[in-house]
Amino acid sequence: MSRLSALYRRAMNRVGARWAERSAVAVRHPPRAGTRVLVLGVYLADRSHTVEHLMSALGRSAHCQVEQRWIALRGEPATPLQRAHTVRVVMQRVPKFRLLNELLRDVDLRSFDHLLVCDDDVRLPSGFTDAFIGWQQRLGFGLAQPARTLNSCLDHPIVRVRPWLHARRTRFVEIGPMFCLQRCLFDVLLPFDESTPMGWGYDLVWPLQVERADTTMGVIDATPLDHSLRGRGEAYAWEKEREVMADYLSGRDHLDAREAFTVLQRYPRWSLRD
Repeated sequence: MSRLSALYRRAMNRVGARWAERSAVAVRHPPRAGTRVLVLGVYLADRSHTVEHLMSALGRSAHCQVEQRWIALRGEPATPLQRAHTVRVVMQRVPKFRLLNELLRDVDLRSFDHLLVCDDDVRLPSGFTDAFIGWQQRLGFGLAQPARTLNSCLDHPIVRVRPWLHARRTRFVEIGPMFCLQRCLFDVLLPFDESTPMGWGYDLVWPLQVERADTTMGVIDATPLDHSLRGRGEAYAWEKEREVMADYLSGRDHLDAREAFTVLQRYPRWSLRD
C-alpha cells in the first residue's frame, strides 16, 4: 500500500469510528416479537478488529433474542465480553467458511429465525440489529445485507449506500462483511460449500438458488455499516482465491457479473410508510 493510500485509509477509518459513535438508525419496522437471531463470526485476534464493538452492538436488541458464537483466529480473546461470546480459539490458518460450518455443526438451526454472518472489521450504528432485521422481515428478503457507508472500502459499487432509498431488491448479496439468511434459506444455502472455503463465487451462485427457492434478496440502505478498517486483499491471498473461485464456478449454474449487479426494485424513502 502506498503512503498516500495508507494516509487515506487512516483518515477514512477515523471518519468511520466517529460515525459509529454518533450515528443511529430508526427502528421503523420492528422485528416480530421473539425473533431469534444466531450471529456467527470469525475474528483475527492478532490484528486490529472491531469485534468488541460488534459483540456489544449486535447484542443490543429490544425485539430479538440474539445468540452470538465467534471463533478467535490466531490469538486469545482479550476482554470479558470477547470471552463470553468466543466459543473456540484456532491458532492455525483455516478458511472462513470452513470455520463457519464447524460453528453450524454445534447449533440447532431449527430454533432460529435468522442467521447473521459477520466479519470482524465493521462498525454499526446504534439500533442496528432491530432496524436491519425488521427491514429484512418487512421486505421479505430471504437473503440480505446492509449497504456500506460512503467512506467504506468496497469492490462492488452496487453495495454503496443510496441515502435516498430504504432498500433495493437485487440479484447480488456479498459474502462479506455481513449477510443474513432467513429460515426459508437454511436448507438451501447451508452448510456452506467448502469447494471455495473463503466463499468467493457464492454471490454469483446464490441468486439462482434464492430464486429457485421462491424468495428474494437485497441490499438494505436504511441500515448502512462502515467497512473502512481493512481493504481488499489485506487478510488473504486474493489471486489464489480467484483461481479457486473460477474452478468452483466452472461446475455450477451461476450468473455473470452483468447479470448479478442488477437492481430489480427500489424502495424510496417516501415509500413503505407505517
